[in-house]
Amino acid sequence: MNIKLRWVFAYLGFFTLFLSLGAWQVQRANEKQQFLDLESKRVNESVQLTTEIPDDATTLRYKNANVTGHYDTTKQFLLDNQIDAGKAGYFVFTPFKLQNFNKAILVNRGWIPLIEPRATLPKVDFQAGGETTLSGRINTFPSIGLKLEGANQPTQTNPAVVGVIDTQVLTMNTGYELFNFQLELDANSPNGFKREWAVAKIMQPEQHLGYALQWFGLAFVLTIIFIKYGLKK
Repeated sequence: MNIKLRWVFAYLGFFTLFLSLGAWQVQRANEKQQFLDLESKRVNESVQLTTEIPDDATTLRYKNANVTGHYDTTKQFLLDNQIDAGKAGYFVFTPFKLQNFNKAILVNRGWIPLIEPRATLPKVDFQAGGETTLSGRINTFPSIGLKLEGANQPTQTNPAVVGVIDTQVLTMNTGYELFNFQLELDANSPNGFKREWAVAKIMQPEQHLGYALQWFGLAFVLTIIFIKYGLKK
């Protein structure tokens, strides 16, 4: 193949690639902005949690929720390997059964430090009382990077220790259905531990636009080099 044609094809290939990558980053920026706008809107929305609410964490995430019912302190769970300020600990989950229904939501009552030796579990019991109304924020359950086999199986203790929250497994343990999302207990509500709820960290739209500018800049520089080379030839 003529060397000139090779240069042309090489230029077109890289130019198209750089433009495509830049356009992809612009698209990602728009998607992130839409997500942030939706997130900001949900923070100001409130729902009354009932069994008629769709059991979908994606559509409810970050919304404020009120729920009426009672705690079941006979079945509590400690989510292991939760780090706060460099210290190991647990998130304390207590089922909260909805009024007049055999369904519950796992209430995240906050973070509590690990006690050494590990076999010594922290005290999380409290006087549950009767019917009450809780306030909190709906969120997905904490995720982990590496899921070990059997991590979703609770120990035979109360509170039980788990490595991963699996509502299907815990439904078998509690004997009643559980929502597929958690309620992060309001900071002003009683019977809680350390609660500093945050939103998931994502790459900001500005960062994607910065990457897009770099790719478009490479396409521009490549074009300048190609034109100069062509003029010399």
